[in-house]
Amino acid sequence: MSKKRTIDSFFASETTAKKKLKTEDVIDENTPCSTHNTYPFPIPELPPSLSQELSSWPAVPGRAINDQPDLDLLYFEPFIPAYAAKPLFHFLRSQLPFYRVEYKINRGGTETQIRTPRFTTVFGLDATSTFSATGTILDAKTNKPVPPGTYTRYPPRPIPKCLDDLRHSTEAATGHAFNFCLVNYYASGADSISFHSDDERFLGPEPVIASFSLGARRDFYMKHKPFPPASGGPETKQVKLPLGSGDMVLMRGGTQANWLHSIPKRTGRNERDGGRINITFRRAMVKGGTDNYYNYNVGNGPVYRWDGEAGEMRVWKKPSV
Repeated sequence: MSKKRTIDSFFASETTAKKKLKTEDVIDENTPCSTHNTYPFPIPELPPSLSQELSSWPAVPGRAINDQPDLDLLYFEPFIPAYAAKPLFHFLRSQLPFYRVEYKINRGGTETQIRTPRFTTVFGLDATSTFSATGTILDAKTNKPVPPGTYTRYPPRPIPKCLDDLRHSTEAATGHAFNFCLVNYYASGADSISFHSDDERFLGPEPVIASFSLGARRDFYMKHKPFPPASGGPETKQVKLPLGSGDMVLMRGGTQANWLHSIPKRTGRNERDGGRINITFRRAMVKGGTDNYYNYNVGNGPVYRWDGEAGEMRVWKKPSV
């Protein structure tokens, strides 16, 4: 069997304004990779034809959406141009490790097993610590190794270069710093995420979150949290953004404290339109953020990896030596 493995659907001849990604980019034994003892397998760096494009993004300036109470968005349509969004989607889907996280919650005295309706993966470390060049976790203030037992249940993983390159591009475009990267893969319209807000205390009082879409178009809904009954709050309307591949929504200011967002299920033809990847960059301030993200976005379940021949995520097994 050949050692060379092309990126799934990478050779599509997508062009725009005479720009064309090189079709000779392949993943083989000479491809530079990000490695760490917490990764199940090495994660390749972006192909040159993608990494060389990062400095030219965003493709268009962001459009402010702030016409409702407490809403502060910057909407890039797109941030990643179409000719790059498709190969980036296929690259990340095929090269990242994913998890189908299960956990238990207690509702009214009844324990319920939850299986997340999407595939997830997370990388990063809160602001109290950093990774050294060799992957050791250091205290951010003293630059010395953190005490034993600081991070034990779910060892943190550095952001691999393929995602870190996009993080740096996002920071340059927005002026905000991020230390965590969460990736969700929605295999079809049947995968979803219910209304919620990213307002955890470990993110600080007004967290800024950059949310990218790659792959199938999915509707992004937002609604204001209920006002206190006696407040007589102002009238608000539900927001609907039809996120296309390459789009990015920057949520900032009081948005997380006052608004909920969701990706609902899509039925019929849209259910079979193909997968979607959502990449979010955020900044966790304290250790509780690290513990939370790894608990709910990695957990203890098996590793999944994209099987191009089968056209689906499958449990990955470490090759026998």
